[in-house]
Amino acid sequence: MALPAAFEQRMQRLLGEEYPAFRDALARPQARGLRVSPLKIAPEQFAAQAPFTLTPVPWAPEGFFYPDTERPGRHPYYEAGVYYIQEPSAMAVGALADAKPGERVLDLCAAPGGKTTHLAGRMHGEGLLVANEIHAGRAVILAQSIERMGVQNCIVCNETPERLARRFPEFFDCIVVDAPCSGEGMFRKDDNPAQSEWTPELPSFCAARQAEILDRAADMLAGGGRLIYSTCTFAPEEDEGTLSRFLERHSEFSVQQVPTPEKLSPAHPEWAKNGNPDTRYAFRLWPHKLDGEGHFAAVLHKNTGGRCDAPVLQETYSKKEREQLQTAEQMIADLVKQLPEGRLVLRKDKLWLLPEACQLDVTGLKIKRMGIEIGTLKKNRLEPAHALAHALAPEHFLQVCNLSAADGSAEAYLRGETFPYDGQKGWTAVAADGFVMGWGKCAGGIMKNHYPKGLRWVGK
Repeated sequence: MALPAAFEQRMQRLLGEEYPAFRDALARPQARGLRVSPLKIAPEQFAAQAPFTLTPVPWAPEGFFYPDTERPGRHPYYEAGVYYIQEPSAMAVGALADAKPGERVLDLCAAPGGKTTHLAGRMHGEGLLVANEIHAGRAVILAQSIERMGVQNCIVCNETPERLARRFPEFFDCIVVDAPCSGEGMFRKDDNPAQSEWTPELPSFCAARQAEILDRAADMLAGGGRLIYSTCTFAPEEDEGTLSRFLERHSEFSVQQVPTPEKLSPAHPEWAKNGNPDTRYAFRLWPHKLDGEGHFAAVLHKNTGGRCDAPVLQETYSKKEREQLQTAEQMIADLVKQLPEGRLVLRKDKLWLLPEACQLDVTGLKIKRMGIEIGTLKKNRLEPAHALAHALAPEHFLQVCNLSAADGSAEAYLRGETFPYDGQKGWTAVAADGFVMGWGKCAGGIMKNHYPKGLRWVGK
């Protein structure tokens, strides 16, 4: 692998005797990983029954390596949201954040959703999770990840950090900033443009942007809360340097000393100009010391400040809309035994369920999704949303058709095929070995396929 000359010179200077091992590691194939969702199954239980060869990731209990010869991303379990394909080093961020049930958590730079769904798994559906992405196209991908993984308690935003900070001062208990960076840690990764786009000036440009994002995150963090800062670069200017400058600007923060996860290495304050000595409590993930790409991560604690609340959603409906909601409640009873606790909200013809923590007034913000999409109201009927199928366990549905991932029937469903089915007429959740993939509708002994056309397997 040909690396930029300026990058090599800097890394040789920093690593010294370690540089040959570092350089050799970048020439080896990248490690592959998946992270099991506790919202679907206990990670250890899945590992015991998985149809793949899995090896635990030491720094993330939900994470597993898998060999390059296997393709879990082309399996019905993936489509059912049982796991997320994620680069192993990236799993360290969610593990260090350690989001708790009942907390208010913000993933400020969230697309494509790996870290957000990691946080969601730790929260077990309790509390509020806000996932934000400033780029509209990537925010759509983020929303799709949240849907596939069946996350119930999430608000997906397409906003600037500045606008969010004005709306949510001192509001969150935990904020993750996986900051835009020069991407040096991803030089080895397949089909990644980081290397071709890299220039010697890029780390300085990224560091300025990181400072702006971190300052807004500091505004939104409640007193006593924690801020997790991470990058996927080796550049000290963006790692120890950005962190040191943040601590200069924000005396209310300190680097939290947390137990060192296995395989992670301490950061290097001496590599940054005027490096704060406390940045030694941050972590670096090196490709020559573990099976993964290059990352940097730190846990910061906000030592002062309060905790504020945000305005609660106030809905007003016309008489017609109130009647539609009452009718919808009756129609929902034909689909599921019981919905999670929350408030039904009508947005034009779409019906949503908002858990209590998600019932915020977000007027004026660009929202991609909020809570659980229940379905679309049409003439005298409710067409259930694909998101609803992912959000609930099989036992919550009135009718479930359980297919097998081993005999090809689940794959046929994912291709959009209909099939004979001797079941009750009506909407039916279709599962693969107990993991719900989507909807079908049974009529006349045939299961009509309602898996979304845009998600169907083609040529698989």
